Formats: sequence, structure tokens, C-alpha cells
Amino acid sequence: MPPSIELRTRQSLALTPRLQQSVRLLQLSSLEFQQELRTALDTNPFLEYDATDTEDVALATSSTGDDSVPVAAGDAVSASEPDTILDTAVADSRESMASDESSGDMSSGEFPGEFSGDSFSRSSSRQNGDSEGSDPAEWARSQPSLREQLHDGLRLYRLDQRDREVARFVIEALDDDGYLRQDLADLAAIVDLEPALTEEELLVALRLVQSLDRPGLGARSLSECLGLQLHAMPVDVPGRDVALQIVEHHLERLARREQAELQKQIGCSADELRVACALVRKLDPKPGNFYGRTEDNYVVPDVIVRQVRNKWIVNINPAVQPRARIHRMYAELFAQSAGASRSPLAQQLQEARWLIRNAQQRFDTIQRVAECIVAHQKAFFQYGEIALKPMVLRDVAEELGLHESTISRATGNKYMATPRGIFEFKHFFPRELGTESGGTCSAAAVRALLKEMIAAENSSDPLSDVTLARMLAEQGVLVARRTVAKYRHLMKVPPAELRRQI
Repeated sequence: MPPSIELRTRQSLALTPRLQQSVRLLQLSSLEFQQELRTALDTNPFLEYDATDTEDVALATSSTGDDSVPVAAGDAVSASEPDTILDTAVADSRESMASDESSGDMSSGEFPGEFSGDSFSRSSSRQNGDSEGSDPAEWARSQPSLREQLHDGLRLYRLDQRDREVARFVIEALDDDGYLRQDLADLAAIVDLEPALTEEELLVALRLVQSLDRPGLGARSLSECLGLQLHAMPVDVPGRDVALQIVEHHLERLARREQAELQKQIGCSADELRVACALVRKLDPKPGNFYGRTEDNYVVPDVIVRQVRNKWIVNINPAVQPRARIHRMYAELFAQSAGASRSPLAQQLQEARWLIRNAQQRFDTIQRVAECIVAHQKAFFQYGEIALKPMVLRDVAEELGLHESTISRATGNKYMATPRGIFEFKHFFPRELGTESGGTCSAAAVRALLKEMIAAENSSDPLSDVTLARMLAEQGVLVARRTVAKYRHLMKVPPAELRRQI
């Protein structure tokens, strides 16, 4: 067929740039949102930090109608203003120094040159990190790694060059958990030394490495790791000798809780075995994980729930809202310039207004969703997990008149601080389970019941999954044994045979 031109009409749904930005901001976590806003503040000239207090910002917004996103309450300072904080601290220290010098009995001329005011100011500037070339990373506290710690300990020994190199090689061969999992023969074949390295030399170096720091480092098996820790204990520690026999010959029986067989093989009393098993449980199976541990990550809640006069109040956490507003002077100067509507800066001004309005809409949506959750789960705040009701995203969407996908974005990676702890929004949407009476209960309530049953069980005769399922059925909750096993696994509770105590 010859080429032809054809005209067709069709309809399609497309999101505007502002709506796309609104959707993207809503699904961000609090940290990602702060980074997004900080990037906009650094790149858009029409945005500026709002350094006023929350009350002043609210007053200015109501009286002038200026677009702003207030954040911190009281004297709280936004974490996105480190330079302002540092400059203010240095200025305050210099003002206090000047006032002390003017009000004191001695003048600055009575001090030697090295103690003059200018010298002290320069030293204060260096101490506060204001000197040229200062690196903020030097202020961060770092924890030495496993290999760094062992290399530092090796420097305290007087060794010849060959022995020191062999010990360093053994240290570098350790895994991150502190174990040496390569055979000494394989390691000896790798090292290029003259004369050739022998297994005996590697074994001597390994014994040295095992004595450098925490007991158990450099072990080639779990049995050796636990044995090194027991050998490092004083001889008079109760149960030490029996524990040594257990870790050297009977670790598998200990894992299977075969107390009777252990007592028969070792030839000890029940009390001695009980003390020895308790001692083994206190040992560290992976001593290398102690080094270079990452700092704990703290969750910053998006909303805070408080009880005021028997009513649950939901407020946005001020710490998650970096303060920003339109730079009024720049906006006025731009509006007065000729050809402002055709300038590329017009797009940046429009994006700045969209960002602030979408940010405010983001927090409004999160607060509405949080208030709806709190209204549905009031019993949880009064009685705990066992009173958590089954709920789905559709229930909140229908009540608020929003789409279910919007509720999903508003609850993803969002956290709520309550008197019972910090919970993710998704925690308040447990799955629905049926009961014998025809009603419903939540999966979270079943897990809470299982937790109470396991906590009240006899440690010498723990409850099996079948028994737990039967006890739940007696309370009207019908769940299968595999469901009980699944919930027990989620709660990180071991099976009955591993929970049995001597």
C-alpha cells in the first residue's frame, strides 16, 4: 500500500507536573523528604530557610498569606541548618568573651602574648572547626575494624620481620566474624616467602593472633571458638570444666537438648550440667562481630499521638518538616523585571510554589490518615496488641474520600509515636481472621495471644504448635498448626524442643 496520512482523535489520562510531584513527595519517607527539600533549597534561588519559630511562622502565615512550611517548635533547630548553628555558636562565644574582658578586673594587656584575646579567638576558631582546611569528617566517631584492632595489638610485640609478616597475613585471612576458615596448608601455599612458609609457623602465628584481643578470635570452628573463651576464664569459675567437655565433644547433643545423654557421657550431676549449660549459653559464637559495628538507626516518627482529657490527639512531628518559604525579595524583584514571564527563572519560581504547597498537602494527608487510624484503633492504645482490630486500606480510603493508592503511599515508610511505642502505619492494618462464633479478629491479636501463652508456659515442658493451636481454639480463634508456626517464626520464638530448659 502506498504511504498515507491519517488523522485520529483519542483520549488519554496524563498527570500534570505538579500532580506528579505531589504523588512523589507523598510516598517519600521523612528522611527522603528532608533530603528532597534540602536539594531544592540549595538549587532554587526562590526558596529560603525560615529561621523563625513555629508560632511566629504561623502568625505571619495567617496575617500575610505567605507560603511556608513551619517545622520545629520552641527552641528546636532544624538539622538542615548546620552552618547557621555553627556561626551562631561562635558568635555567642566571642560576645561572651568580649563581655568578660570588659567587665573583668584585668585587661587584655596584662596577659602574655600567647594568652592575648586575638590568640584565644584564633584557637577557639580552630577548635570549633572554623580554620581553613578543617574536615568535618574528623569530628565523627569511628569504631576500629577487627583487622585494625588486631594490627594495633600486634605492634606491642617484639617480633622479627618474618614472624610479623606471617602474623599480619593470618590477620588478613580472618573473616569478618573472626573465624579462620581456610586450611593452614592452603594458606602456606599462598604466601610467597623465602624460605617457604610451613604449617608450623602459621600455627604459631595463629596462636599469637588468638591472644591479641578478645578470646575466640582466630578460631577455626565453633568448638574451638567457645573453647578459647572458656580457657580464658579463671579456673575457679563454676561449671568451667564440664562446659569445656561439652564444647569440645558434645555440642550437637547440647543443641538437641539431650540432657540425659549429656549427663551420662560426661558423668556429672544434673546441677553441674545445668550450671555448665548456662555458662556455654553466655559465650559469644561470633566474637568478630563486636568490631566495626554500625551505629543504631533511630526512627523519627512522622506523627505524634497523645492522650489529652481522654481524647487521642494526632499532631505532625515538628522535627520532620524542614522550614522553607518563598524568598519574598527575590520574587518581587523578578516580578518587576521586564520579560519575567518568558525568563527561565519563571519556571523555578513556579516549581518553588508547587513544592511548598505540595509539601503542606503531604503533611495534611498524613495527618488525616493518622487521625483515621487512631479513630479506628482506639482500643489498641488502651489495651495493647490484643485489642488491635482488623483493618484494610480500603476502609480508610472510603472514609476520607481518597483513592486506595493514595492511602498506600501515605502509610508506606511512615511512623507513629504513641504512648505504647513507635509503630509503622502498616502495623495498624492487620489481616482478618475468623473466629468460632462467626466474628473476626486480627492476626496481631493472635500473635499477642501466642506471646502470652508462650511467656506463661512451663520452661521444662514448653507448648508445642499443636497445643498452642488447640488453646487458641478453646478461646474461639480457629487457626491451623502451620499458621501458629508461621506467627511463632515471625516473633522469632524457637520451637518447643529448643525452648525446653533443664
